[in-house]
Amino acid sequence: MSSASDHGGDYAPNFDLTGAVMLVTGPARGLGRASTLACAAAGADIVLGLRDLSTDGGLAAEIEGLGRKVLPLQLDVTRMDQIRDGVARALDRFGRIDILLNNVGVGPENPAEKVMEADFDFTVNANLKGTFFVTQAVGRSMIQRKKGRIINMSSQAGSVVLHGESIYCMTKAAINHLTRCLASEWAPYGITVNSIAPTFINTDGTAPALSDPDFKRRTLAHIPLGRIGDPKDVAAAIVFLASPAASLITGTNLLVDGGWSVADMRSAL
Repeated sequence: MSSASDHGGDYAPNFDLTGAVMLVTGPARGLGRASTLACAAAGADIVLGLRDLSTDGGLAAEIEGLGRKVLPLQLDVTRMDQIRDGVARALDRFGRIDILLNNVGVGPENPAEKVMEADFDFTVNANLKGTFFVTQAVGRSMIQRKKGRIINMSSQAGSVVLHGESIYCMTKAAINHLTRCLASEWAPYGITVNSIAPTFINTDGTAPALSDPDFKRRTLAHIPLGRIGDPKDVAAAIVFLASPAASLITGTNLLVDGGWSVADMRSAL
């Protein structure tokens, strides 16, 4: 007589990324670094799209220490020439890009009435224009192979209001809709396109704000689960969407926000 465990392989989800080639933009710190290392630990070889090649902070060595191949690239997403050349170099080295994580994002705080054109352009160029054109460059090669995973780093700011961050919120809302558009357009080519929307996460970038007890208290008041996120919370979601386990998921914006968006909707009723 066989047991259910004898057939576990039929039902067990596969989160293994062994043999996959992944390009990550903005991987040097914070969520990008955590997600890159998590995917390398799951088996992926990594292409590091760095704004400055001298600032990887030992990330390439860590990836090699996990037994993975790594290619550091100069890739400023606001530079079309670097996007074109970086993607070409990655394809030349590995022959393909299986997974793209668009992680670059900037969000300088500024009340809407004080935003200057230069501020606007800086945020839109990095968050939206850069994401689109990196995705286009990688997507073309995925279309040829009829296979690929694209993951865009969005934010809860694309779904809820953060005062003083109107341009940032606007770009993240645009990323969410771009994700849906590309998911629909590229589904016939076997490409999935999804986004991840984190809440406040403990990183070097958020540390100054979260070190203010009053700011932290007000932030936690929005999060029903009652804690600030850890980079591993986001990295786990990235590994999932990059893996075979998520093969039927596309066009989704996965909120990793501890319930912030639920709390906002509840309070609005």
